[in-house]
Amino acid sequence: MNTTTRAIATGLLAASLQAGVTAHAAQPGTAAQAATHASVDGNYIITTDGVRLYYKDWGPKDGPVVTLSHGWPLSSDSWESQMLFLANNGYRVIAHDRRGHGRSSQPWEGNDMDHYADDLAAVINVLDLKNVTAVGFSTGGGEVARYIGRHGTSRIKKAVLVSAVPPLMLQTVDNPKGVPLEVFDGLRKASLENRSQLYLDLASGPFYGFNRKGAKVSQGLINSWWAQGMQAGHKNTFDSIAAFSATDFREDLKKFDVPTLVIHGADDQIVPIDIAGKASAAQIKGAKLIVYPHAPHGLTDTHKARFNQDLLAFLQS
Repeated sequence: MNTTTRAIATGLLAASLQAGVTAHAAQPGTAAQAATHASVDGNYIITTDGVRLYYKDWGPKDGPVVTLSHGWPLSSDSWESQMLFLANNGYRVIAHDRRGHGRSSQPWEGNDMDHYADDLAAVINVLDLKNVTAVGFSTGGGEVARYIGRHGTSRIKKAVLVSAVPPLMLQTVDNPKGVPLEVFDGLRKASLENRSQLYLDLASGPFYGFNRKGAKVSQGLINSWWAQGMQAGHKNTFDSIAAFSATDFREDLKKFDVPTLVIHGADDQIVPIDIAGKASAAQIKGAKLIVYPHAPHGLTDTHKARFNQDLLAFLQS
């Protein structure tokens, strides 16, 4: 792992990047209207600004609904273990590729958290999903938080934040324990110099904790992570760095009024638990926090069996 990547890993990663910085998609009222006027074309949802969002819809169509929002720079494929597990347990599980990621369109503009949240709203509204448990991993956790902040909880029954970026990752005057700007600048630099190598370094190192002594390295996970990342647009993933690193979700978290589960690994080298999972759980009224000792950022794979059972238990509670 090169010096730049090591510095990035130490701070956190844009592995859950994506957040709306200063570029706001639209005001909440307009956002709700836009989400309502999206349309469906096979396995794609077409947003009002012409973006095609690829989505998967697994399990019985009359089952309780769970939506899964993925992390950076991945796709809905990163949720396949949870999708299969939950669908086999009677749930209707829906996951889409975020704009600029996976099989979705790669728009030049709109790569910010407001657009991501409005896209999630489009998925939920167009498919007329109700009583949804919205689950977000890493950047996807920011997407879920911003969705609730912009669109409310009229269609949401529960929320789950996993290794998620809220409340705020960037170090600021009123967030002194956050990650320094230099870390994100290093990530941008590495992305421009050799995005492919950056993704290999992240997947083989801090994301899954494979850089820890005694770790059992899975080449399959590394290959899958890299492939998903390289399928995403270069401009889209680059923009997401600015988006996620500066997006402040603190006001969004105040609007959570549904049962919420927060899961975070104690050894998360990408999104440090103290400024993320623990902080979010403290700010969301009534939230339940589960900490996985020694677990890395990508615990949905490294601790898959436990995570699946904890998620199922929360869904059934």
